[in-house]
Amino acid sequence: MTRAMGAAMRRIHVGNALSAFGLGFTVPYLYVYVAQVRGLGAMTAGLVLAVFAVAALVVLPFAGRAIVRRGPLPVLIAALVTAALGALSLGLAGSATAVLLSAAALGAGQAVMQPALATMIVDCSTSDTRSRAFAMQFFLQNLGLGVGGLIGGHLVDTTRASSFTLLFAIEAAMFLLLAVVMATVRTPHAPHIGAAPAGSSKGSWKQLLGNRAMVQLSVLGFVLFFACYGQFESGLSAYGVEAAGISTSALGSALAANTLMIVVAQFAVLRFVERRRRSRVIAVVGLIWAVAWVVAGYAGLGHGSKEMATAAFVSTYALFGLGEAMLSPTVAPLVADLAPEGMAGQYNSAFALVKQLALAVGPAVGGPMGASLHAPYIVAFLLFSLGITFLALRLGRQLTAVQDRPWAVARSRVVARGGAAAEPVVAEA
Repeated sequence: MTRAMGAAMRRIHVGNALSAFGLGFTVPYLYVYVAQVRGLGAMTAGLVLAVFAVAALVVLPFAGRAIVRRGPLPVLIAALVTAALGALSLGLAGSATAVLLSAAALGAGQAVMQPALATMIVDCSTSDTRSRAFAMQFFLQNLGLGVGGLIGGHLVDTTRASSFTLLFAIEAAMFLLLAVVMATVRTPHAPHIGAAPAGSSKGSWKQLLGNRAMVQLSVLGFVLFFACYGQFESGLSAYGVEAAGISTSALGSALAANTLMIVVAQFAVLRFVERRRRSRVIAVVGLIWAVAWVVAGYAGLGHGSKEMATAAFVSTYALFGLGEAMLSPTVAPLVADLAPEGMAGQYNSAFALVKQLALAVGPAVGGPMGASLHAPYIVAFLLFSLGITFLALRLGRQLTAVQDRPWAVARSRVVARGGAAAEPVVAEA
């Protein structure tokens, strides 16, 4: 990595931390704000959460083409300004219409940030450094969300709407500050190393769908997000409360254990992940999550003490965090290495779209099952986790050595150069 790439990457990481910090202020309290503080009811609050998903699904198909044509930086700044306006107006909105329109702007801006930032990381990294760069991004995102949520929890007061207005104003300020920081980034374009299918860089969806490995990764990604992230605050929490008798404070402890596991384990896990086949790392994550669902099954169906059930439930979230820490330096770099030259933005946007679909479907399916069909819920998601392992191993057969083992290819190039340099010495002797 060059000095210019390193300087740009540091600014990008600072930006990631700022955006996550701002989101942490409001995300945990959005439902309470709309339903109770503004007095708009549970239905409107539910619609707000749905609007976030719908807005993302609407804008993401166009975001990839815009990133390819205009570059990630202009798209990112436009997304940040849109999100800042949405956050600020949400904090001031008093009617259902104003709240829903504000949520749409905030959701659209947040959705476009993800592929734009991911594309900037790709441009500022090489195949050798990309895993570490995405691991740092994930680490800072979780740290920022955790710190933001902690501080926001001390500032918020459900009896004062002005305290929520302050939270949304801080979130808007973080987005604008990030826009200022990102405007100073001069993105060097790293050479693309990979055997992805060649083609034009016009951001063609037809070309993307013709990439068999990318299609398989997208299917795998849908199952990953559906079986994990799509259950955190819906099916799994409902199952914990209804089947295991988990208190709300214990549920908060479980979410904290998830974040703590990511923050503590991220770089220790990275050392293991960096020298393993990406497809097999994902396969191992499927097995870890299968164990997590077994532990969750014990928490709700094992007829143990309340303390044991709580410990098992908290352990479930921690195991999910371990899997997430393994995925962060694996999946995003793989998406980048599957993309042909100039199409990283299109591929990142497509994968973000898959994620949003999974996050929309996951709660809708898992919520009712977790609340009432306890044993079928555990069995179903145990099978989904084992399906992750199967799909990952199948994907590995579609990947080239560069895509699945970039570290081995880089090492072989170094050895080859060293061997070439050594040959004259041997001949001379």
